[in-house]
Amino acid sequence: MLEVIKQPWPWYVAGPMIGLTVPALLILGNKHFGISANLRHVCASCFPGNVPFFQYDYKREIWNLFFVAGIVLGGALAAYFLVNPAPIQIDPRLAQELATYGINDFSGMVPTQLYSWDSLLTARGLIMMVGGGFLVGFGSRYAGGCTSGHSIMGLSALQWPSLVATCCFIAGGFLMANFILPIILNN
Repeated sequence: MLEVIKQPWPWYVAGPMIGLTVPALLILGNKHFGISANLRHVCASCFPGNVPFFQYDYKREIWNLFFVAGIVLGGALAAYFLVNPAPIQIDPRLAQELATYGINDFSGMVPTQLYSWDSLLTARGLIMMVGGGFLVGFGSRYAGGCTSGHSIMGLSALQWPSLVATCCFIAGGFLMANFILPIILNN
């Protein structure tokens, strides 16, 4: 059984499992799924002030914080107990393209030439990690939710704003991967 858990699950198993969280949450308590709203809940509980955005009954959404804690705990347990010692397998064409940018260490989950403390102190690292983090945070706030909230919960509830947001997420990812990222990696 442990060997089955260690392997990547096919889309036709993992997808429905993720998708079934939506009706389960709606049936069990009319709860809405989303990850980015948790930052608001944490700020409302830890920094109560006179900011109108943080003045609401965050205790009604405390279950969501347990959900995120479960994600973090599950990730930590998986990284410790379910680690696959084999190197990450990527398409040879992608490896060849990344090698032109000086990225060739695929021993971990992410290339160390991009994601390490040393690379953080470079212009490329600052743009990708700090700038990217800011844009993701700003975008999820501006769109009224993150990809999990819109693409999983919103689309299943047939919400038009979630369809628009999801299409923008996909278009933004395409533009970033094909046009902006090569410019950043060339520097």
